[in-house]
Amino acid sequence: MIFRETGLEGAYLIEPERIADDRGFFARTWCIDEFDAHGITADFVQCSASFNETRSTLRGIHFQAEPCSEAKLIRCTRGRAFDVMVDLRSDSATFGRWKAFELSADNGRLVYVPPGFGHGFQTIEDRTEIAYHISEYYRPDLAGGILWSDPDLAIAWPDPDAPIMSARDRHQPSFRDYTATSAVSSHRAYG
Repeated sequence: MIFRETGLEGAYLIEPERIADDRGFFARTWCIDEFDAHGITADFVQCSASFNETRSTLRGIHFQAEPCSEAKLIRCTRGRAFDVMVDLRSDSATFGRWKAFELSADNGRLVYVPPGFGHGFQTIEDRTEIAYHISEYYRPDLAGGILWSDPDLAIAWPDPDAPIMSARDRHQPSFRDYTATSAVSSHRAYG
């Protein structure tokens, strides 16, 4: 596996090394030794899948708060998605910054999203499926979100004019409101 730094502290884009022949290919998507070598010690306790029937479906920006902040290892198993991570850790040098990567069944890439990050995606093709390995059990009382269209974050979504999304995601708090209510200093730069 090839681990590429994303510019956000502790977050990686991971490219499996495919061994291909006329049958197809074989590739590892998880190896505890290789992840440990990059300082990633997540013990994944859940696997989940998100199937999205229609192109432009947008989910996020979601996170789970302390004390159950979760790491995620994310891969697109069908279709294509614009996958976004946002650093929500107030003590991080990359606090308030985001990165996005195209994940697809064809490119096989994965993203590692550390604890303390928000995560979301928008589908680029119909019938897109996303697979997650998650380091914490889901706790509805700790589930939170940031508004997908927050002007301070200014995420460059591929189809911002017509996203298909839940009412909950349409009405998440802004990044400023989130930082104010989570006792984060409001004078930090948004990156």
